[in-house]
Amino acid sequence: MSLPNVRPEQGPTDSGPTDSGPTDSGPTDSGPNPGPTVDVAVPCYRYGEMLPTAVRSVLDQEGVTVRVLVIDDASGDGSADVAAELAAADDRVTVSVHEQNRGHIATFNEGVMEWAAADYTMLLSADDALPPGALRRATALMEADPDVAFVYGNALDWDGSLPLPPARTAGAEWKIYSGQEWLRRRFALGVNPVSSPAAIVRTSVQKQAGGYDPELLHTSDLEVWMRLALYGKVGFIAHADQAYVRGHASNMSVAYEDRDGGVGDLRMRLLAYTTLVRKSAGRLRDAERLERKVRRRLAGDALLRVSRSYDKGRYDERAARLLVEFASETVGGAAQLNKLPEWHALRVRTTLGQKASAMLSPLVLTAAARRLRQVWRRRRLDRAGV
Repeated sequence: MSLPNVRPEQGPTDSGPTDSGPTDSGPTDSGPNPGPTVDVAVPCYRYGEMLPTAVRSVLDQEGVTVRVLVIDDASGDGSADVAAELAAADDRVTVSVHEQNRGHIATFNEGVMEWAAADYTMLLSADDALPPGALRRATALMEADPDVAFVYGNALDWDGSLPLPPARTAGAEWKIYSGQEWLRRRFALGVNPVSSPAAIVRTSVQKQAGGYDPELLHTSDLEVWMRLALYGKVGFIAHADQAYVRGHASNMSVAYEDRDGGVGDLRMRLLAYTTLVRKSAGRLRDAERLERKVRRRLAGDALLRVSRSYDKGRYDERAARLLVEFASETVGGAAQLNKLPEWHALRVRTTLGQKASAMLSPLVLTAAARRLRQVWRRRRLDRAGV
């Protein structure tokens, strides 16, 4: 895969690749031109106590003109009252309160498809937040290259406590990928590298590409990012933190991924890819080949999860059966499983048995290699976003 364009933040558009650049020095709020306009939709369901932090982190962004819409999805716990107080204190904030719960997909689409009208749009969950300069860094990239459909960056894990932890805000670099190149990487790996609060979209492209698909309850964001890449380039902000993302034990997506060995997560990811292929209408090059590739990847991931359960002494017969069935269905039957290296690795563990596999796992070279690959991928994601 060819190298992306790399530019220092606020670098000239014709400067060519470079490895370093100035620190965070994006556009400032001066004179009659206060900077690009950004509409930020903040879906909220029973996160009233977190809401002020999220909204204030947007209102405090410099170098951009922001509006905030808090959408309370019938929380019924006082969250709407908190939102009303925020709107009363700052006329940049408005509130939409649902009388009945509509669910997160409908709430997302209300924000990005019905309300947003600024140059750029983003979704920010009520329990997430933005570091200083996040919107300025992202909009500077898109202002420099009008063909960029959306920009994302690294997200910093946050436990919800205050004050917010330190974030990297200086020395950011731009990396720009063609949409097709970025999509090829997505189909090769089968994972979503984009955290929603760390992404900002060109509003005109969002309206053209469409909103979030209600059939994709847990992977609608992945499908939206890929669909946006059909309409333009993809930008990445390296060496800076673009969002705070709160992780907690009750997180819906985490609980979903852990159920039945994660087979539900794999099915929803596969559905995101097949939905994207169906909607691509000829925009996705080599669509059939890419779909075969992602099917092999997700099937291999399913088999790998079973192998890991052997290695960790956590084998669950029901989960293993569901994962193997998913892998077989995904690649087209048992004959195709024989072509996957993960299938042969699993058969070795099946032959050894649960006890022997758990005892030998520290000595298995593939396990060590897997850990090294995980470290490499985390570092690459921080540097390049793919």
